[in-house]
Amino acid sequence: MGDALIVILPVLVLVAVLWALSTALRPRDSGMSEAERYQLDLAMRSQAHYAAQVQAATAARARVDAATRPSQNEQQHTQQQDHARDAVLAQASHGAVLPGGQLNPQLAIQLQSMVRNGQKIQAIRLLRQATRSDLLTAKQYVDRL
Repeated sequence: MGDALIVILPVLVLVAVLWALSTALRPRDSGMSEAERYQLDLAMRSQAHYAAQVQAATAARARVDAATRPSQNEQQHTQQQDHARDAVLAQASHGAVLPGGQLNPQLAIQLQSMVRNGQKIQAIRLLRQATRSDLLTAKQYVDRL
């Protein structure tokens, strides 16, 4: 039994040393540790939360801006447009259509201005009121401007 022990003991030591070396020399996982993964996950959630807050704040700002009254310049511009429209309507009732079937030049200029400013529907309404024409005729005229 002593001879077997002398042979088995060095073999066990040799196996332990080889196991230790193979473990030490084995390439380590190049991935992240649990702490690094946690930090990365926390940073990503924080960034998503911040983006959501910015989006909510932007939406709230847009709602507030939409709910507040327009600025003084916008009010003045709207008043000027209203006055110009009223003047054209007043003049339109006194001769929107000239003899020969042509439109009054001032009314035509007003309509062109409205179309350029993206107010096609208002231009159609104005033309219909001034000339008492039907919707299709007024729309075709405004589309050609």
